[in-house]
Amino acid sequence: MFRKFSAIGVASAAALLFTAVASPAATAGATATAATVGTPITDISHACSGQNAEVEQATWRNFAYEAWMGCNNSIGFSRSADKGRTWTAPVVMAGSAGGSWDPAVSVSTDGVLYVSFMNSDSTHTFPVVDTSFNHGRTFSQQATLTPPDQNNWGDRDFTAAGAHGVVYLTWDYGPSASLVTDICTPGGSCAFATGDLNVVVQKSTDYGRTWGPIVHVSPGFPASGGDSAPMVVEPDGRVDLAYQGYNIYNLKTYAMNPANMYFTSSADGGRTWSPPVQVGASVGTMSLAEWWIDGAIGADAAGNLYITWDTQGVSDDVGWVSYSTNHGANWSAPVRVTPDNDNATHIVEVAGGSAPGVAYVGWLADNAPGGYAEYLRTFSITRGWLTSPRRVSVRYGNASIWPGDTFGISTWPGSKRQLMLSWGGAVGGSPNSEIFAASVPVSG
Repeated sequence: MFRKFSAIGVASAAALLFTAVASPAATAGATATAATVGTPITDISHACSGQNAEVEQATWRNFAYEAWMGCNNSIGFSRSADKGRTWTAPVVMAGSAGGSWDPAVSVSTDGVLYVSFMNSDSTHTFPVVDTSFNHGRTFSQQATLTPPDQNNWGDRDFTAAGAHGVVYLTWDYGPSASLVTDICTPGGSCAFATGDLNVVVQKSTDYGRTWGPIVHVSPGFPASGGDSAPMVVEPDGRVDLAYQGYNIYNLKTYAMNPANMYFTSSADGGRTWSPPVQVGASVGTMSLAEWWIDGAIGADAAGNLYITWDTQGVSDDVGWVSYSTNHGANWSAPVRVTPDNDNATHIVEVAGGSAPGVAYVGWLADNAPGGYAEYLRTFSITRGWLTSPRRVSVRYGNASIWPGDTFGISTWPGSKRQLMLSWGGAVGGSPNSEIFAASVPVSG
């Protein structure tokens, strides 16, 4: 479901925690102007050879930050200081060269930037967190979160930054990698057939310099069946988290049933977590063979929460959104996101709006004959869908070439008219996926 590139080595950290792939430039990559976007669509990864996919994103003031898997099997990074109009040349995060995967990006209210990713050595699999105190120009701090068990399993990390140096990191953790078996899809990534899957969280109170111990989030450790846990931090410090939960029904083989979405939260700084609330059980489950990141969470300006995901039936794949107006205690009936009736891939994500009760739902899908495209529409708690689905990407990506398990979606702080999007795709006959980014006008 998550890892595409195998982790085969660890590079030593340099004084600055990245190395340039190309000379710094005002704008990286070719652009394609389209009437549907607020800035030109920019290929921000063009200077990185090979496959570039699985982008994650964060925004702060006029800055946009993008990290992805690529640049010769490493973690690439680029930033914009003018709301996506121009981009720096991509760089490789030091410590990621030769086999890191699953990047995540978050930024605190005071502008401290965190880029995390997974890596491994001969004895452990672990997250790495690089911190920048100058808006992504350099990363002067790196932390490696080595778990207690050797030969452990680890995967998809997410970060969320709070106030005053507090930052949280979730990741998928299992004490024994030998228990995990994969289901891999040509043109996609890999999912899990069996395994000791668990969602865990670690916390830093000093801007990512040091990290606390592993705390179990999904009930039932060491085989809870939980994985992929994005989160948001509310202004009062409460942490809201969504995760994909499988039922591990056989503790000898660690075999699993299809998954559902769950919500949990922590009001004490991540020490304890509320009993999980199932979200959207009435519309179906998530297949074991689903290879992409399924499940995203966002919060709007009023603190309303939104969760998106997609379900797989015998011959259909449908995206959904559900919302909560009481901090996750109760969730609405699922609202259908994707209009097509087929079994295409639908990678669905959400960003809460600057207007109360409004969210922006995007999805990367290969339902069209041309292949992968990025779509967007606006949702209102009180009025339902405010817009029809809109294709943001100008060119389609080859459906047989992996675009990544995620894409980037973020609101611009304080703006009700612009949204930042990024996605992967192999366009124009390219043998590899590239990363594209644009600031998009939104309505509603």
